[in-house]
Amino acid sequence: MNGGAWSTIVYQQTVAWVLGLLFFSGLVVYFLRQRSYYFVVSWASIKSWLFVAPILLALFGLPEPFPLLIIVGLAILGTKVFFQLMGMFHRSYFVLLSYAGILCLGLAIHGNRIDLYNLLPMIMLGTICLVPLLRNNYKRMIQYLSLTNLAFVFLGWSFMHLGLIMKFPKGIYQVMYLVILTEFCDNTNLAISRYVGRVTLFDRIDTKRSLESTLIAAALTLALAFLMRYLLPDESEVYWLTSGLVASFGGLLGDLVMTVIRRDAGIRVMGPFILGRGDYLHRMDRLIFVAPIYYYVMLYLTGASS
Repeated sequence: MNGGAWSTIVYQQTVAWVLGLLFFSGLVVYFLRQRSYYFVVSWASIKSWLFVAPILLALFGLPEPFPLLIIVGLAILGTKVFFQLMGMFHRSYFVLLSYAGILCLGLAIHGNRIDLYNLLPMIMLGTICLVPLLRNNYKRMIQYLSLTNLAFVFLGWSFMHLGLIMKFPKGIYQVMYLVILTEFCDNTNLAISRYVGRVTLFDRIDTKRSLESTLIAAALTLALAFLMRYLLPDESEVYWLTSGLVASFGGLLGDLVMTVIRRDAGIRVMGPFILGRGDYLHRMDRLIFVAPIYYYVMLYLTGASS
C-alpha cells in the first residue's frame, strides 16, 4: 500500500461504514438521552468520536510512515496527560525522558527491531534511575521513578504495540478493527448497565459496569467482530472470536487499572475529551492491554497455523 490505505476500496468502504455506524448510533442515543444518565454518557462519547474519528481515519489512510507517526504522537499525548494527572508534569527531566523513550520505540518499530523494542523498558528504567544521581536529590524520587516507569510501560511500550500490529498483513485494518471493537464494547456496556445490572464486578473501583452488562456487551462485540471480520487477514472463526474477546475483556482490564490509579491519586478527569465525557486517557487506557495481548495472541495463532 505505497499510496496509503486510502488507495484501497476496502479502506474507503470501511471508513464509510464506520462513520455511518457512528452517525446512526449517535442519532439513536441522542433521542434516548433524556431517559437515562447512561445514555447521556454514551452520547457524550459518541459526540466526541463524531468529531475525532473522521480526522483519525483520514490520517491513518496516509502512506507509511505517517500512521506510525500518529501512533507515536498519540502515545506522547497520553504520557503528557498522565504526568499532568499525577501532578509531576513540572518534573521536565522525567517527562522529556519518557518522550524520548517513546520516540525510540517508534524508531524500533520502523526499523523492524523488535528485539530493541522489547529491551527499551529496561533501558528506560536504567536511564531514569540516573536522574536522582545527576540531580543530587532523593526527595520523592521513589514516587517519580515509579510513575515515570508506569507511564512509559503502559502509555508507551504497551500502547505502541498498535504500531507493531500495523506491521502485520492488513495491519492498518487490524488496528481499526481493534479500536472499533474496544470502543463499541465500552459504550454498549455503559449504555445498558443500568437496565441489566445487579451484580457489580468491582464495587469499590467502578460502580458503572455490572457483570450482566459486561457479558451482554461482550456478546454484542463478538457479533460486531463477526460482521467486520473482513478486516482480518484470516476470516476464520478463531481469529474474529479471539479479537472480540481480547477487545471486550482486555479493554475492561485497561479501564479498571487506570481507574485504580486515578482514584488512588484522587483525580478522575483531566479536562474533557474534545466534546464529551472523560479525558484523553479514558479513550487510550482500554488499549494498553488490548494492543499487546492481541499482538502476542495473533503471533501465536499465525505461528500455530503455519
